[in-house]
Amino acid sequence: MTQHLHPIYLDRGGTFCDGVTRDPDTGAWRATKRLATDGPPLDVVRDLLGLSHADPLPPCDVRMGTTLATNALLERRGARTGLVVTKGFRDLLVIGDQARPKLFELEIETPAPLYEAVVELDARVSANGSRLSAFDPEELRAQLRGMRDAGIQSLAVALLHAAAAPEDERVVAQLAREVGFEWVTLSHEVANTRGYLARAETCVVDAYLTPVVRAYVEALRAALPGSRVRMMQSSGDLLDAEVFRGRDAVLSGPAGGAVAVADVARRVGAKKAIGFDMGGTSTDVCRYAGELERVFEARVAGTRLRVPMLDIHTVAAGGGSLCRRVGRRLVVGPESAGARPGPLCYGDPSATELTLTDVAFFLGRVPAGRFPFPLERERVDARLLQLADELGFGADSSGAVRVAEGFLEVASATMAEALRKVSVARGHDVREHALVVFGGAGGQYACGVARRLGVRSLVFHPLAGVLSAYGMAVADTAWHGVRDAGGMVLDESALEPLRAMARELAEEGDAVLRGDAAQNADLLASDVVASVELRSEGSEAALSVPLTDAATMRATFERDHRRLFGYVRARPVLCATVRVRVTSATSAAPRRSPSSSLSSAAAPDGPGGAQPAHPVAWQGERSPLRVDGQWVDVPLYQREELPPELVGPALVVDATATLVVEPGFVLRRRADEILVLTDERPVVADGCVGQRDLRVDPVRLEVFHNRFMSIAEQMGAVLERTAMSTNIRDRLDFSCAIFDSAGALIANAPHIPVHL
Repeated sequence: MTQHLHPIYLDRGGTFCDGVTRDPDTGAWRATKRLATDGPPLDVVRDLLGLSHADPLPPCDVRMGTTLATNALLERRGARTGLVVTKGFRDLLVIGDQARPKLFELEIETPAPLYEAVVELDARVSANGSRLSAFDPEELRAQLRGMRDAGIQSLAVALLHAAAAPEDERVVAQLAREVGFEWVTLSHEVANTRGYLARAETCVVDAYLTPVVRAYVEALRAALPGSRVRMMQSSGDLLDAEVFRGRDAVLSGPAGGAVAVADVARRVGAKKAIGFDMGGTSTDVCRYAGELERVFEARVAGTRLRVPMLDIHTVAAGGGSLCRRVGRRLVVGPESAGARPGPLCYGDPSATELTLTDVAFFLGRVPAGRFPFPLERERVDARLLQLADELGFGADSSGAVRVAEGFLEVASATMAEALRKVSVARGHDVREHALVVFGGAGGQYACGVARRLGVRSLVFHPLAGVLSAYGMAVADTAWHGVRDAGGMVLDESALEPLRAMARELAEEGDAVLRGDAAQNADLLASDVVASVELRSEGSEAALSVPLTDAATMRATFERDHRRLFGYVRARPVLCATVRVRVTSATSAAPRRSPSSSLSSAAAPDGPGGAQPAHPVAWQGERSPLRVDGQWVDVPLYQREELPPELVGPALVVDATATLVVEPGFVLRRRADEILVLTDERPVVADGCVGQRDLRVDPVRLEVFHNRFMSIAEQMGAVLERTAMSTNIRDRLDFSCAIFDSAGALIANAPHIPVHL
């Protein structure tokens, strides 16, 4: 069916909505970018198909990722939600785990729960599922009717031990639908594992977001009659819109970029890669090493979710991040100007604060003449001069440049720290990775970030400015299932029960993917991958390993535990959960075969690495760029004008992104139009350049403040995951800090301060 539909791949972010399509006859790609709006991105679809507003939209095969759910969670714009819990647990989610993420704030603002009303069910089952007491259905019906009459639209049902005995949740759901609830979420369906709090939190998030997500999807389908719509899940897999729900949507937007990173890495033959996606609001980073890394529990927007998610680390440093002075420090983010009012240079009269895009524009990293609309400089100059005067740099052009370069350095350091968290902090050498750069702003900062980390190879796809949308094109359709393994000891006798659970989950997933034979006619044969989460007895640090044989699984667990935490406990290994991923590639998906290898990603200076460059003199347009402390008129290339190779400094622009090639980098254009940059300068340790200077520097203050804080936070993360004490593991009753040789405090993570 879908081969007759127009392929449309969309990524609706917080600031922009990106779209790409592919000509089925020529294979040529077409891309567009527009400011994001609240409604379906029909203007993007029209741009891709070359249609005017008067032209009817044809049926399309739409694959879409969106930050809609994330924004609804952050801004508390979900459905009005009620909660049913076991009697005595009314305040379960309010109490939570007693964590205080902003520990040092004197005025504590506890976020309001996502639900508005609670019903306590007077029924109980034991941990093994046996019945202890039953509830009165008519009494519950009356309570649910009162909740519905009060305007509650969606209901979350989270009962104690429902993973072992889900019957009560199913009865509650039936009664809720009878009294008119629009949506009902059952905790054993969204997070079928032990752990009441995490299961209940996941259930409430799903009930809160699903009506919003479904309304948006239905509006899109109504605007595109006859179209097929598939949505990107947080796991990096597509799912038909009809079965797409809130719990799957929280990382829907950035997941497309991570999928694209894996595809680009395979194409250039990079065995290890880190994705660097810098957009208008934030920067997302992820790691690929043969496969994308996933996590099964994470906090998003202050709420815990227990669902499969790509392991994407986000920092609040995007093109729209506000650049401010805080005392003697230059600070970038976390607040953002967003699409409205946007940066000062965009010209919106309501914009009042400097952003990172303004800084890049001032320093020549955004050529004004190649931007989609005119950029204004006067207010940018005025704000930088004001900051320079306040900091004592002098209210002249040199002071303004110093402030702008300071903000650039702070932003680069923040983004480099994010890359360390997905590599060095997890036992991986970041220098062994290629950096796959994308997002509208990624190319403006990538060289500086890579040089800070010692990364020698950078990769830019032709669609780097809209790569998250491209990720929709190369993603598979897949389903994830989980079953609680009960904590059985890992030995040969455990294998048959584990395999039986995996078979049941695989059958369930295959049925979901093939539920509509007409819609899913293009699905290829299912591929099933089963894994088991293992943990040491007494610990909650579960690690996922493939389901094979007991000896191999234990050896893999011990190897990964030693790499992450530095040791292995002499304790029994327990099976926590069984997980299955059922994948069906589509016959219409673009072919994803790797081409020539990127040898410099694995061995930058070894045999087969980069060869000496042979630059060609540029006779075309030039543009002023601030590099290495001076202004230089550098070649300004349209991407299609690029020679086979060039030596930085240079600027490369296309319709959706700008690439800054800094001095020392050599750019090579491959036959498939992927650009590979190689840093041919000698490696210098980050932070060790220059003479010792004891003067207070606003940039160094912020850079080292962030670095020391990050070290202390990493110490706490390892301690929390490996602790056997409930006080440390669950109540987080510990502190991590860095001191100097005299015992003076340098930096401490946001842990319990009494220990310090």
